[in-house]
Amino acid sequence: MNAELLMLFTLGCDRAYLYAHPERELTAEEQARYEAALAERARGVPAQYITGHQEFWGMDLIVSPAVLIPRPETEHLIETVLDLARRERVGGQKCTPHITRIVDVGTGSGCIALALAKDFPGAEIHATDISAAALEIARANAARHQLQSRIQFYKTDLLAGLNGEFDFIVSNPPYVGESEEDQVQLEVRKFEPRESVFAGPTGVEVIARLIPQARAALLPGGWLVMEISGAVVDAVRGLLADWQEVQTIKDLQGIPRVVRAKKKSTSGLSGESRYSQ
Repeated sequence: MNAELLMLFTLGCDRAYLYAHPERELTAEEQARYEAALAERARGVPAQYITGHQEFWGMDLIVSPAVLIPRPETEHLIETVLDLARRERVGGQKCTPHITRIVDVGTGSGCIALALAKDFPGAEIHATDISAAALEIARANAARHQLQSRIQFYKTDLLAGLNGEFDFIVSNPPYVGESEEDQVQLEVRKFEPRESVFAGPTGVEVIARLIPQARAALLPGGWLVMEISGAVVDAVRGLLADWQEVQTIKDLQGIPRVVRAKKKSTSGLSGESRYSQ
């Protein structure tokens, strides 16, 4: 599959063209480019960094070593937000709620913010990252999908400096502990941005900072939705002990992948939120 992907990249064509023209011979320049791509892959460079592209939520995104490669597991975050938003009912019928403000914390390539902008056309989307290089990629992806007017990007640490209250705070934060480093794929350890993978000694250092900031930034009854792993799920649930309706969602392999939690409403009644179950 990697060899085929790199061939498509070399020729600048799609799979249909490749299979429809089995007699196609490479020019000397194409052969050299293909061999160079194979050599990069052989030394462990992810194919996505070689081609500069990765698909996420039906969108072709630009990626570089400045950002974490978007993965299918992260789409569970988008699915969770959609599920929560659809729980609002009017007259017993499901409807699309009026979601005003959403923020994607640690946006990286912008994949989450773009997916949310795509699925919530009426929402005000914000996205933060501490890396200027990552934000450059995220802005390029927003422009590529004509969503640049829908998303406001900020160079900041987590939620620092953002004003107002949000309906949803969504994040794929670093959640791998340094003690787990040997269990992480070599190509991830070697080529993907370390600060996007490793949170610190235990893996919950960034999440532990984000949770109180999210509590301050959310509207009463608003939701915090984060990607996690099985290694940190118990610690994260402990940090969310005084939130409402905390639930862990597993991925297709049965691994805890997303945690969602609701900020208590001012009245203390969970049923008053627009996003209650």
